[in-house]
Amino acid sequence: MTTSAPPTLLHVDDACIVAEKPAGLLSVPGLSGADSLTARVQALFPDARVVHRLDQPTSGLMLFARGAEAQRVLSMAFEARQVHKRYIAVVEGLPAADAGEIDAPLAADWPHRPRQQVDAVHGKPSLTRWRALRGDADSTLLELEPVTGRSHQLRVHLAHIGHPIRGDRLYAPPPWRAERLLLHASELRFLHPASGQALSLVSAAPFA
Repeated sequence: MTTSAPPTLLHVDDACIVAEKPAGLLSVPGLSGADSLTARVQALFPDARVVHRLDQPTSGLMLFARGAEAQRVLSMAFEARQVHKRYIAVVEGLPAADAGEIDAPLAADWPHRPRQQVDAVHGKPSLTRWRALRGDADSTLLELEPVTGRSHQLRVHLAHIGHPIRGDRLYAPPPWRAERLLLHASELRFLHPASGQALSLVSAAPFA
């Protein structure tokens, strides 16, 4: 398997790496061995291990562990919701409030995989907090905080409240009015897996 451009690295030490994933790049190699951010990072740091993923059309920050022990610590931190993530998105329309929460359980939409759906009976609890940064009747720039980490959570939740993310070809009705999904993982805050020091990494959204 060959990879193309080297990754943009925001933080590197002996225990963890934070890299920036371009929109359209896989987080991890697919069955066909396609290029991915993980492959690009591992080309430089063979001990890099995955602890979470971003959807292929989403850009932004991804955290990698270096070695099995760091992976264990960081994976436990994700499970305990001790890794805080923020995203920037452009959504269709203007929400009625300046901020809010979306509390809607999510489950796989098996006949239409990989889609997810709001499912009050079989869904797992899912919570997203959002805040409007600026907007008009046409579109709004939002800051998003996924309290839980379900697959496609932000995309499904925003479509559920009638403000799908612009460019979302799975959950927004056409016309999508963007060449890419306008969703960017803009901030990661976590405790260093070795030292316990608080780390905060920020990446500006390319469309904001």
